[in-house]
Amino acid sequence: MPNTPTEHVNEPPSYLLPLLQLSDSALPTGGFSHSFGMETFLERGLIDGEASFASWLSQFVGIQLTYSDGFALRLAFEASSVDDIARVDRMIAAAALPREVREAGTKMGARMLAISGTVAPGARLAGYAADVGSGRCAGHPAVAFGVAGRQLGVPLEELLASYLFTAVTSLTQNAIRAIPIGQDAGQRVLLGTHPKIMEAVRRIQALDADDFGITAPGLEIAQMRHERQRVRMFMS
Repeated sequence: MPNTPTEHVNEPPSYLLPLLQLSDSALPTGGFSHSFGMETFLERGLIDGEASFASWLSQFVGIQLTYSDGFALRLAFEASSVDDIARVDRMIAAAALPREVREAGTKMGARMLAISGTVAPGARLAGYAADVGSGRCAGHPAVAFGVAGRQLGVPLEELLASYLFTAVTSLTQNAIRAIPIGQDAGQRVLLGTHPKIMEAVRRIQALDADDFGITAPGLEIAQMRHERQRVRMFMS
C-alpha cells in the first residue's frame, strides 16, 4: 500500500482537542447540580418556559458571566505569576456574596483543577492547585480554566467563548429537566445565546479593574433566597 504524503495535510491546532475536552458539558465538575439562582425564579413563576428562560439566561451571560467569571478568567489568563493568580481567586471569592454560589465555585473549581491538571499540566496550574490545597485560595473553575488555557496556548477570545458556552449549555440542560422544556427548545435557546456570548467576549476584553464583580441585585437576592427555598432540585 503506497505511503500517503503528509507534508501538505492541514491539522487542527494542538490545543483544540484538550480545549474541547475541558469545555465538554459532560465534564464531571458538578455543573448539573447548580442553577445559580434560576430555580428561585422558577419557584416564583418568573421562569415558566422557553422564552422566559432565554431572557433570564441572556441577563446571566451579560452580567454575572461577564463581570465575574469571564473577567476572572481573563485576569487569570493574563497573570504573570502564581501570586497574581491567587489574587484573582480571592477577588472572585469575595465578589460571590450568596453563600451557595461561593460554595459552588469552590466545589466546581476543585474538580476543574483536578481535571485540568491531567489535561493541561503545567507549573502555574500546579502552583494554583497547591494554593487551593493549602487554603490560601478558595478555587474557582473560571480561574482554573484561564490558567489551563494559557498553558495550552489557546487564544483568549476562543477560551472565553468556550467557557461561556459551556456555562450556558449546562444551565440549559438543567432548565430542560427543571422547567421542563424540550430538547429542541433547548437548542433554540443555545442558538440564541451565540450573539450574546460574542458580545460578552468583546466586552470582557475591554474591562478594567473597576468593573470587576458588577452584578444585578435581583439575581443576587434570588441566589440568596434559594438557600431557604422549601423544595429544591439544585444545590444553588
